[in-house]
Amino acid sequence: MAFASKEQAQAYWKQNLSIMGSLLAIWFVVSYGAGILFVDALNTIQIGGFKLGFWFSQQGAIYTFVALIFVYVVRMNALDRKFNVQED
Repeated sequence: MAFASKEQAQAYWKQNLSIMGSLLAIWFVVSYGAGILFVDALNTIQIGGFKLGFWFSQQGAIYTFVALIFVYVVRMNALDRKFNVQED
C-alpha cells in the first residue's frame, strides 16, 4: 500500500478510524444497550416465544456483529478504491 503523500495517508487513516468508530458504536448499543440497559423494555416483546431482551443478549448481538463485519469489508473496499490503494 503506497500513498502519494503523508496527507493522503493521514486522510485514509482518519476515515478508517471513523468507519471503525461508528461500527463499534453500533455494536456497543446493540450488545450492551439492548442486552443489558434496555432489556426490561425489550422483554415486553416476544419473538418465537422468547423475550426480545433475552434474544438480543443471546443471539442479536452476535448476528449484529457478523453483519457489521460485512459492512466493514464493503466500506473499507470502497475507501481503498477512493484512495487507490486496493489490492489486486
